[in-house]
Amino acid sequence: MMTDLSPAAEAVLNAFGKYPLHGDHIAKTLMHGALPAALRAAADQVAPEPNDIDEGSLSLAAIRNRCKVRAELLAIAAELEGRS
Repeated sequence: MMTDLSPAAEAVLNAFGKYPLHGDHIAKTLMHGALPAALRAAADQVAPEPNDIDEGSLSLAAIRNRCKVRAELLAIAAELEGRS
């Protein structure tokens, strides 16, 4: 039995699950598809696009920190995809 997930956790799991993990290419699928997709979904949940942040609810330092976290997550995804 799976417990209820938050919308953020569901988004990450759904992104990861779009890539079938079977056959002879499981490691390749993980490296170039499922893991980067999950990282991108996590970036969207934890640190939305700068244009999607409600600037009135956060300090400038908090916005900069979120943008930094987002950039770091997206850089890892790009590296895994071989697009860094």
